[in-house]
Order: sequence, then C-alpha cells, then structure tokens
Amino acid sequence: MKTFINILIAIAIGLCIYNFTMLDYSNPFEGDSSIAAIGILASTCVVLLLLILRTSKRIAKKNR
Repeated sequence: MKTFINILIAIAIGLCIYNFTMLDYSNPFEGDSSIAAIGILASTCVVLLLLILRTSKRIAKKNR
C-alpha cells in the first residue's frame, strides 16, 4: 500500500507540473488556461489527501 500511495503522489505531482507548463500566465482564467488551473488545483488536492492518508496509516500502525 505504501508503494502504491507513493506512486500516486508522484503521478499527481507530475500532472501538476504538466499543468503549470500549459498555464498562460497573462490570462490564467481564460480558455485552456482555466482547465490547467483547475488541473493544478485538483492535483494539489490529491497530493494533500494522499499525504493525509499516509499519515493516518502510520498512526494506525503505531496504535496496534
């Protein structure tokens, strides 16, 4: 499970980097840039949720 979570975190970070390259900084909320901004926000949320999951798994393992 730990390896799977780390792979998902790496994929989400990769998507975030890819969306940063697609973002038009002069008009960040128009056209394809809005989709890239939503993708950045979504991948950041995924990374945070996976980090919370990993932390909760560590706490549960210590409580056993």
